[in-house]
Amino acid sequence: MTASPEDFSATPLTYRDAGVDIDAGDALVDRIKPLARRTMRPEVLNGIGGFGALIGLGGRYREPVLVAGTDGVGTKLKLAFELDRHDTIGIDLVAMSVNDILVQGAEPLFFLDYFSCGKLDVDRAARVVQGIAAGCENAGCALVGGETAEMPGMYAEGEYDLAGFAVGVVERAAIIDGSTIQAGDAVLGLASSGPHSNGYSLIRKIVARSGVDLQKARCGNGALADALMAPTRIYVKPLLALMKALPVKGMAHITGGGLTENIPRVLPKTLGVRLSKRAWQRPPVFDWLQQHGGVAEDEMHRVFNCGIGMVIIVAAERAEEAIALLRAHGETVTKLGDVVACAEGQSAVKITP
Repeated sequence: MTASPEDFSATPLTYRDAGVDIDAGDALVDRIKPLARRTMRPEVLNGIGGFGALIGLGGRYREPVLVAGTDGVGTKLKLAFELDRHDTIGIDLVAMSVNDILVQGAEPLFFLDYFSCGKLDVDRAARVVQGIAAGCENAGCALVGGETAEMPGMYAEGEYDLAGFAVGVVERAAIIDGSTIQAGDAVLGLASSGPHSNGYSLIRKIVARSGVDLQKARCGNGALADALMAPTRIYVKPLLALMKALPVKGMAHITGGGLTENIPRVLPKTLGVRLSKRAWQRPPVFDWLQQHGGVAEDEMHRVFNCGIGMVIIVAAERAEEAIALLRAHGETVTKLGDVVACAEGQSAVKITP
């Protein structure tokens, strides 16, 4: 027997009855607004609250080219849930997108986030967004808005998902595409802060196999949890300064695919790189992961950044100048090796002991 509409008239339903709390969403927006205001740039024509962000490029550029990127933080979120650490995961979110568009010479202009959960915890979400705003300030880009989606039944209790979207701008003539790279150029590396936001499905499997208590385990001189949750380094401001000072021929953000798969993305097909493992110091967390996971060296270089978060290619005669400038901006930088000729079918990245 089908119930008539009159049968439900005494118990009208609300959105909150369905698991969505509009008031909580409004409270989160109120918490976000002052964070976003600190990230504003002159190009932003309106604040958070409209249906879309208005961005004006003005007359600063002759032939502006917009560069867009999007990413998430993957299963690093699972560790954030387990450890109840939500303050820096937003930095990871920003870093993954702004570092990607940076390698083509783009200055990040603005960022938007997407936060989705089953039930909105305003305090936890505000901690996440606080990290996003901190990442935007570090990158010099404006947090112009985003979306908070409360979707009952989609996520386990206390869990959420994140996605980020960055847009930058570069003069057409200043686009970095690797086309000027030649044999003999110098390959420089900027230190990472740890695994950044890549390889965490393998990391979590290694941690589970090891049986360690993440809340107590040690790695090197610190806590393993701190090493695994260290936020992704944002390289924007030092590299924008470098690009203004001298010609940068190519850059590779070392994300999923590690050193061996990301560097070739910026190289002409006839070229490769020869790197020396002795050129940089690998952080202890990677040694811990390799030891406890029995991971082969080639697999380490194919999955993790192994201590190098960004690779930069410059003419050999400008290498020392570039290193000095980057160090002056607080980066740990070293010459990893050189660009070499590479025949078809050969590995483009050779890492020597």
